[in-house]
Amino acid sequence: MPEAKQVDLGPVFAEGGVLARDVPGFRHRPQQLEFANAVLEAIEQGGVLIAEAGTGTGKTFAYLVPALLAGGRVIISTGTKTLQDQLYHRDLPRIRAALGIPLDTALLKGRANYVCLHHLEQAAQQGTFGAREEVSHIHKIRSFAARTVTGDRGECADVPETSGAWAQATSTRENCLGSGCRHYQECFVMKARKRAAEADVIVVNHHLFFADVALRDDGAADLLPAANTVIFDEAHHLPDLARLFFGESLSTAQLVELARDVRIAEAQHARESTELGDAADKVDRAARDLRLALGNAAGRTALAAIRDRKAFDAALDALALPLEALIEKLHAQEERAEEIRNCRVRAGDALARIAEWREADARPREENAYGEPTGSDVVRWIEAYPHSAVLYVTPLDVARIFRAQMDEAERAWIFTSATLSVNGDFSHYQKEMGLIEARTHSWPSPFDFERQALLYVPEGLPDPNSEGYAEAVIDAAWPVVRASGGHAFLLFTSLRAMDRGHERLAARLRSEGLDWPLLLQGTGSKNELLERFRRSPHAVLVGSQSFWEGVDVKGEQLSVVVIDRLPFNPPDDPVLAACIERINRAGGNAFMDYQLPRAVITLKQGAGRLIRDESDRGTLMICDPRLVDKPYGKRIWRALPPFRRTRALADVEAFFASAPVSARAR
Repeated sequence: MPEAKQVDLGPVFAEGGVLARDVPGFRHRPQQLEFANAVLEAIEQGGVLIAEAGTGTGKTFAYLVPALLAGGRVIISTGTKTLQDQLYHRDLPRIRAALGIPLDTALLKGRANYVCLHHLEQAAQQGTFGAREEVSHIHKIRSFAARTVTGDRGECADVPETSGAWAQATSTRENCLGSGCRHYQECFVMKARKRAAEADVIVVNHHLFFADVALRDDGAADLLPAANTVIFDEAHHLPDLARLFFGESLSTAQLVELARDVRIAEAQHARESTELGDAADKVDRAARDLRLALGNAAGRTALAAIRDRKAFDAALDALALPLEALIEKLHAQEERAEEIRNCRVRAGDALARIAEWREADARPREENAYGEPTGSDVVRWIEAYPHSAVLYVTPLDVARIFRAQMDEAERAWIFTSATLSVNGDFSHYQKEMGLIEARTHSWPSPFDFERQALLYVPEGLPDPNSEGYAEAVIDAAWPVVRASGGHAFLLFTSLRAMDRGHERLAARLRSEGLDWPLLLQGTGSKNELLERFRRSPHAVLVGSQSFWEGVDVKGEQLSVVVIDRLPFNPPDDPVLAACIERINRAGGNAFMDYQLPRAVITLKQGAGRLIRDESDRGTLMICDPRLVDKPYGKRIWRALPPFRRTRALADVEAFFASAPVSARAR
């Protein structure tokens, strides 16, 4: 730990203090100073702090100021790249300038965010693209690569983030050639990592933290050991991400990509023979056959739910044979080029994953309903897409694994978010993350929610699992949307319900002759839809998971947030189902101890879209009757901000009728 400094944060956050003088719009908030002092104490003592701060508390400044003033090396990890960019490009420079501290800062993203000169060159030479416009996109990426300093694809505005060209112009952990690449000295990823290794403050995101730091990817292994303080913003994402990255996976799409890379390597370095390409073709076909063996499976699927398990097992065995043959042929040729050696390593890793999967199948055991041995600490499951599938082995208990990462050296760990507790109780999060001994604290939002907002739970809605529920939600929500003149988010818990709700709402608008902009998630990028929403009078946005969090629309443009139902995860999700069985088997109550807290945290995120500023006002409409009818409903709504509550539509209409003239002059 760094040598303790005498740091007084009061003059920094005070009215007329350092931040008030140098940061436009800064306001003194007692909660913010308390939060900052708690962070400072954790840093000075090398402790663990879990800090929940309501919207408007100013948590970013509250952890940045003490982290920078305390000295030592700081890693800040965010849940989204949007917040990562905001921290690095806006908040950090403001704080550093206000405090007058000459610190070196670095922004580090996962390798898929940087142009790969090797794969870009290969793509331009091969000229095999999935769509005609990708040819133009590759040329634009080449032009960008020639002039950029960072290689960050987010700075390449000419090429859509959804373009398939990016997959060919970037690298993955599997196909990166590392120091064997002839572009290694100019590699944008390596340059970014070198800058990060020399910086005092490094801003990463959770995906990168787990993939490159916790899992010790080459080139980033020195980041965590050298850090004195690690801060996780948007820390509510961590349990699910930890499960993903501490587990293992095998994708048929990766194997198809491997086969493609083998063929390219043969054409470049072993063109006198076709044996590598022939062997790669067999792997390609076997990988596609594995997906076909899953039949009409879609989405996250438990092993026990696979309709023809024998056919799937046979297809998995049939994939191992051509992989073995390919490895043998690659091994004989790998001295010719680094590309061939890389393909051999990737094929070997895939074969090992298949062997581990089949060994698990062969062990004598008593299975539970999800195809895993009773008492198992992992769950195996499959995610099926239209043309590919991913085989997962996911740990159920990440607390022990994550705790081992934390115990390697003494440093401060800060976990913060607007949504980590249920009514101030952090036990659910602490158990999931192995943070039982951590200090916890919750600071409420400084906003006057009772004056600014209304919580409306309509009467008469059917059971959320009944047919036609999405349409009933729109019928109940329409008078509210009409009273607010649009300016609404309608958030659904599933894509199917979202589409049905959008269709019903479009019909409503047509029937009343209203030409209001109706935006639907998936019809454009998230940022594009948000920008259209912000600048369009009367706009209504219908969305699902993408718009539940990380969305900030201040002012009267967003006056209504409608949530269709309580966001309980589907009980047939294989990971959730295995966690539930594990908790119940140990004598716990999975619904109250696990499912309900997770739903509350998600609901708080959705509700948090409504009031983003001291002058905002609006209505949060939760359509699920269980919020009122079920015994656990009180626990849920008490965890929400203290809005005025009503079940009467007339109260909502009166609320909007009493809005200031500027808000009603639509």
